[in-house]
Amino acid sequence: MRALITGAGGFVGRHLVARLRADGWDVVPLTRADVDLADPVAGAAAVVDAAPDVVFSLAAGRAKATPAERAATVAVNTSPWLVDALPSRCRAVVRLGSSTEYAAAPVPLAEDSALRPRGFFGATKAAGSLLLQAAAAERGVRAAVLRAFQVYGPGDHPTRLVPVVLAAARTGAVVPLPARVSRRDWVWVGDVVDACVRAALADGLPPGQVLNLGTGVQTSTEELVEVASRVTGRPIGTRPGAHPGREWDTDCWVSDPSLAALLLGWRPTVDLAEGLRRAWAAGA
Repeated sequence: MRALITGAGGFVGRHLVARLRADGWDVVPLTRADVDLADPVAGAAAVVDAAPDVVFSLAAGRAKATPAERAATVAVNTSPWLVDALPSRCRAVVRLGSSTEYAAAPVPLAEDSALRPRGFFGATKAAGSLLLQAAAAERGVRAAVLRAFQVYGPGDHPTRLVPVVLAAARTGAVVPLPARVSRRDWVWVGDVVDACVRAALADGLPPGQVLNLGTGVQTSTEELVEVASRVTGRPIGTRPGAHPGREWDTDCWVSDPSLAALLLGWRPTVDLAEGLRRAWAAGA
């Protein structure tokens, strides 16, 4: 099986490359160093050259400080050229979406929850999901959109919360916390990768299917620090109100992952304490 992975140099992408190669797949990894996916001609050419059986669309832009950065982020996150460049042999496109595509809600978010993206990134991810579903339906290509909640694990960007907290456990640094309560549904990167592989191989999955990837359990930032301190056996100091927070932070952000269990047989296998323990052991 030949797989093309866009965003192969990113956090989830690196883990997916490792998993597929371990499983014996022929992997074509695309990174920013290989091709500018904001350029539709270059992106389409890379897909044609790869001639994949499966595409994992993981590339994601986040820059938004200038009009040029916003335009590039839209181009990368929507990739409207992707489906038209696919060979006839391609059996599926699996897109890693984002839970920020949904509107905030005081209940667990299911796949039929309202799309009212939180922030510019969420808006571009939602647009890309809708474009993929429409284009794939017209071409007769099976597509799946996996809306991941808060992914964590070894190799994450050092500025993200879990690496910051674990680094503080090692160094004695103080973790800045937002002033308001922020809760997230933390899902282990290996579980997300497993869902991607399952979706690619699930030929019976309905075309354009959206599935949530999360644990169904939400944890506040303060609670995460407490769990990390217990797992590492080290005190972790905090400074409440020192972090500005994210524009999409909310006191209730949790998935309903039951549809992924029904259609893929997928369930999260690593809880937060175990995931933090593994990340700590890996030096994350």
